[in-house]
Amino acid sequence: MQTTTLSFANMHNHGELFANILRARRQSFIIQNRWELPEALGMEFDQYDTPQSRWVAVHDDGQVHAGLRLTPSTARCGIYSYMIRDAQKGTLGGSIPQDLLWEPAPVDPQVWENSRVFVSHDIPMQDRRKVHFQLVEAMVQAARDQGATRLLAISAASWPRWYRRCGLVAQPIGPVVFIGDGDYQCVSIDLMAKLH
Repeated sequence: MQTTTLSFANMHNHGELFANILRARRQSFIIQNRWELPEALGMEFDQYDTPQSRWVAVHDDGQVHAGLRLTPSTARCGIYSYMIRDAQKGTLGGSIPQDLLWEPAPVDPQVWENSRVFVSHDIPMQDRRKVHFQLVEAMVQAARDQGATRLLAISAASWPRWYRRCGLVAQPIGPVVFIGDGDYQCVSIDLMAKLH
């Protein structure tokens, strides 16, 4: 397995990988989780899939096993910025609760949002931890390459156990809220702790 970070500047070098990430997201979020999200041509996408974002994939022979999206907190595209901030401002129409943060969502070039995180349901249980670790390492590297010192994420409420296992230092930055299919919480991930 390998990891690749895609941007609009380099995706032409990676064939179908970007489309395969969006196909894997559709499988994970729309088919498996039954979330109501935009889709076309067998791919899931949204208003945050812009040239400002980066996409990290764990893949093998064209098959995407896991992925995520990184978006700068300074992003702007029409009325949108980044998902957590837009939810707090009410721009998303309540699909994510507005009270998901205790403080106003930051706009800072060193803060990026981590979203659309998935691991394929097809990954055997004995391989999932390895895939998680590869995804986390690639996420940290990709974010640091963009100058990020902190990531924001909406994570399942069970995040403390999982994050510790992956060597991430995180803290809650909002209450536990119910979104769609379960309890979630916004967290701040300290990337400075992952510097070698």
